[in-house]
Amino acid sequence: MASLPPPMSPLLLTLLSIIFLASPSAKAAQFSVLSYGAKPDGKTDSTKAFAAAWSQACASTGPATISVPKGSFSLRQVKFQGPCKNNAIMVRIDGTLVAPSNYGVLGSAQNWLIFEHVNGVTLSGGTLDGQGAGLWSCKNSGKGHCPKGATSLEFSNSKNIAITGLASLNSQMFHIVINGCQNVKLQGVKVSADGNSPNTDGIHVQSSTAVTILNSRIGTGDDCVSIGPGTSNLWIENVACGPGHGISIGSLGKESQEAGVRDVTVKTTTFTGTENGLRIKTWGRPSSGFATNILFQHIVMNNVKNPILIDQNYCPGNKNCPGQVRQIYCLYTLSFHQIMKVRLT
Repeated sequence: MASLPPPMSPLLLTLLSIIFLASPSAKAAQFSVLSYGAKPDGKTDSTKAFAAAWSQACASTGPATISVPKGSFSLRQVKFQGPCKNNAIMVRIDGTLVAPSNYGVLGSAQNWLIFEHVNGVTLSGGTLDGQGAGLWSCKNSGKGHCPKGATSLEFSNSKNIAITGLASLNSQMFHIVINGCQNVKLQGVKVSADGNSPNTDGIHVQSSTAVTILNSRIGTGDDCVSIGPGTSNLWIENVACGPGHGISIGSLGKESQEAGVRDVTVKTTTFTGTENGLRIKTWGRPSSGFATNILFQHIVMNNVKNPILIDQNYCPGNKNCPGQVRQIYCLYTLSFHQIMKVRLT
């Protein structure tokens, strides 16, 4: 009879357990929003259910997945707060998240959905419906007394973030904001809003480094991508923009002491029916702000009113304009390479 192998030592068993738990094949903990009371009927307020699912995933010591199945989920403002006990949370959305139809519910809030102080979060798929048309009408009426509006999705003071396959529709204000973040990748994002919708920037990046925007389609009433002070190492590639105001750096120089913008690449991008193509806008006042090492490459423009615009006296609405000599120490180290403008008849 063959002899049995000697039993494993306790030390070896412990080491094997550590290797198994740390392996990529280890299953992530699953947290469905349905388990916390969310209803996919588009009417029931599911805010508390989403917050509860996040709380559990954030407290998990291992990788975690929050799943949002097909259907419509009505949400008020939700704050996904970190830091968390793990650096691998997947938020997988198969359905649609719907903001309140009454813009007054969120209109005075800065944001609708916000992730703060998180690390290693991936947001995959799904649709965000900001239902912003009512607020746009209020603003466009010229009567005043309209709230500013809420950004649909913001990541703030976070790192190692991925946003893939997300659609954002009809935000009250900005669709997606990346603020104070490091190492963010947005891929396959689709942004859609009416061409007359005010302040509905597609993706806004500020005070962030190592942000990549790839393979996305953005049509809105303001900038397709806007780039604010403190942005560095930004890569934008294979983006279709239109309608909208184009891709804009700035406005810069609104403050006298302000961080600059550096190392921005925009390539293989198409602008169709936009007010501007590639734009840099700065206020006419002294400031420490700057823009340097900016590359625009392999750009196609169809029916673009202002293909390339550098505005050093930016003042929207021509109200309360500084009217000062532009003194921002600004090295516009620009490279316009292989830009083709096409006018359709």
